[in-house]
Parts: sequence; C-alpha cells; structure tokens
Amino acid sequence: MNDELELLREWDADATPLNGPAKALARHRLLHAMAHTDKRTGTGLSRRHALRFVAAAVVATAVTGTAVLIGTDGSGEGGAPAASTPRLEYAAVTVLNGAAAWEREQEREPVAPRDDQFIYSKRIIKETEQKTGQVQTYTDEMWDSVGVSKPSLSMELGREMWEEPAGKGNGSKPSLSMELGREMWEEPAGKGNGVWPPRKWSELKKLPQDPERLVLAILSAGSRPDGRSIGDLDEPHRYEAYWLLGELLKNPVLPQGLRPAAYEALAHVPGVKTIPGVQDSAGRTGVGIAHTGRGSYKSKYLIFDPVSYEFLGFRDERTSASGKETYAQLSHVVEWGIVDRLRQRP
Repeated sequence: MNDELELLREWDADATPLNGPAKALARHRLLHAMAHTDKRTGTGLSRRHALRFVAAAVVATAVTGTAVLIGTDGSGEGGAPAASTPRLEYAAVTVLNGAAAWEREQEREPVAPRDDQFIYSKRIIKETEQKTGQVQTYTDEMWDSVGVSKPSLSMELGREMWEEPAGKGNGSKPSLSMELGREMWEEPAGKGNGVWPPRKWSELKKLPQDPERLVLAILSAGSRPDGRSIGDLDEPHRYEAYWLLGELLKNPVLPQGLRPAAYEALAHVPGVKTIPGVQDSAGRTGVGIAHTGRGSYKSKYLIFDPVSYEFLGFRDERTSASGKETYAQLSHVVEWGIVDRLRQRP
C-alpha cells in the first residue's frame, strides 16, 4: 500500500498537467492497474518497476490518447507488458467503470418529466447491407410517451442511399438517391402492461443504483429477488442482463446516478468482452462492449471512446422481411429533450 500512495504522489507531482475529467480518468486507470500488480508478471520486473511502468503508460494515455489497458475478457487480469509492447488490449471492466466515472463527472440532476409528457430524441443511423455494401444514412425522430398512456411516434426523416461505383468502364462515381421517410406508431400500453426500459420517472427512480442489485432487479422483472448473486446466473440470464442494461442505456434521460450505475452493472455481468477499433455512425473510432453468450458477439455492441470512455452509440443488426438481406446498423443520439406534445421539438 505504501508503494501505491507514494506512486500516486509522484504521479501528481511529476505528470504532465491534466484537466478535470482527464486527471480523474488517469487516476482511475492507475488505481485499476495497481489492483492487479500483485499477480506474477512473468517478465522479471519487480512489483515496484511494474507500477512505474504502468504509471508512465497511464500518463501517456491521458496525454496522447493511446490505449494501454490490460485484459480482454472483463476480468482485468493479465501479465504486465514487455517494454517493447506498443499497446495492450482493453479490459471490459476498465472501459465500463471508466464510462461510469466519465458520466459522473458530466451529469447533473435532470428535470423529471411528467407522465403526460414525451421524451423526444433524434438519432443518426447508418445502415450497411452486408452483401452489397450499399450504405444508407437516415435520421430518426422519436416521441415516447412518458406515462405510456398516449401513442408514441417514431418518424424517419428520409434516407440517403449510396450505391458504389460500377466496375471498370461503367462509371467511377458513387450514386446517391433519396427516399421519403416513414411514420411508425406505438399504441398506448394496456393497464398492467409496462415497457422496458420504464418510461415513468417514478419507476426509473425505484431502480437500485447498486450495480449487482440493479442486475438482479431487472432480471426479476419487478418480482421479489430470489437471493441469487450474479455469479449464480446461467448463460441465458447473463445475456439477458446485458441486453436489458443496453436497452436501459438507450433512454436519453435517466435519474441522476442511474446511467453510471448501469455501466458498472454491465461490468459485473460475466461474458462481456471488448472489440477494439470499431466505428460509430459519426465515423468516430471507439471500443465495443459485447456479450459472448449468444451468436456472433461482434454483431451487436455498445461503443465507447477509447480514451475518455464517453459513450458514443450502438451497433445492431437487422434482417429484411424476406430474410435474404442482413443490415448492420450504427446509431447515436444527437439531440433529446422533454416536450408536451407529439411532433414538438425542444
């Protein structure tokens, strides 16, 4: 413990000056790395030297944006790197706990929406047909009834469809066509029928903000928890927890503390894994967080900034009605607000 305290003092005194969130993030990464230096490194480095190596790498990460994290499977474990290693792999637990730390630095207590209001959100979606590579970009606007007592509306503003150039001698420029958008309505929920994630503020406020309790609460679907721990969950329930938490994070407005708690809860779910070097719908490079419990885990994931761990967006896949085409969908929210009526914008 004396090593850790001394090293943190040295880091604060000697490191390149950092501002607010960057400094907190670097400290978070350093403390996480320290937690695992008791394991044998297998490199011949003493524990003290290993800590100094990690500290130097952490500061370099905060200043240059180069990722230097340990592990890939959420355990956060792994050997210390050789000095020639250019970077290490991301640990899912580090990314998710870093996202929680970033969120707590930014968030403020939001205004609670009334049950007769709507949550407005505007998303950019980039969709790629997997076989042809044809790319479509469109904007979705959504008005979700808070109390689920009124119809909700999702409105597609229009699609840009790009077709790649034909073969040699048949033209060399991509072509663009536009398609008018669609309107999709969601009927009010019947009595006793809810939605996930909850839209009523009173229901969101009831969700626990302790990470493990949050996982078990959403799996119990409002029933009394049966006393299990996360470690007792079978593979289907682990994937379900991952999926339900991801859906909760799609809600653009949550009570203060619930979003970072959801990130930390994801870090507790066995089977989460990172996918480095992915892109979001704005073309930003990030690191994906997926779950290995069902199908190809690389088809659906959450995307985070590789340095700040800010949440960037989602990747999903959909299949056409005919079942012949598969589309990769990247999306991120660009605007949201609380409004009093359908089609009203903040």
